[in-house]
Amino acid sequence: MADNREFFYRRLHSLLGVIPVGLFMVQHLVVNHFATKGEEEFNQAAGFMASLPFVYVLEIFIIFLPLLFHAIYGLYIAFTAKNNVGRYGYFRNWMFMLQRVSGVITLVFIAWHVWETRVQAALGAEVNFQMMENILDNPFMLVFYIVGVLSAIFHFANGLWSFCVSWGIAVSPRSQQIVTYATLFVFVALSIVGLRAIFAFV
Repeated sequence: MADNREFFYRRLHSLLGVIPVGLFMVQHLVVNHFATKGEEEFNQAAGFMASLPFVYVLEIFIIFLPLLFHAIYGLYIAFTAKNNVGRYGYFRNWMFMLQRVSGVITLVFIAWHVWETRVQAALGAEVNFQMMENILDNPFMLVFYIVGVLSAIFHFANGLWSFCVSWGIAVSPRSQQIVTYATLFVFVALSIVGLRAIFAFV
């Protein structure tokens, strides 16, 4: 019974990391990328997202609750998993370890980012181009955001591989290799989008 419950939790953890959390991250990166077109374009895109109907319900049930479960159970996996990089220096073992490390970094980054933006918005601040410009004006925060965004993108891209394997989409070695290349492309493409958005505020 315990094994079945853990199997279910791991499958749910994997699913929520892609849908809806991963898809939200991609959407968030796309909205932020509007900053490359200028302050007005970004403010319009951010304003549109903030004015969606039932935005608080969507945030709670589509973003925060799934993210909370994924984060808590992810920490459990990270701190109970046995990393064997030292004994077996295979590519997938390194990806296994980096997935756990990037997950912890991403959690810290998301918590801080939510505090600086969403919580401040609830307290009356306006989430706009100037807010992000002020945040990233600090060199330490600029580096922090670069590391955080790249960690989140890596965690999502590498998590896609795990999702495809655990859900039986990529079973054979050949299919897993194809998914490896596909997720590498996802990481590079989203990293370009994320970094361009960050430097558009600088």
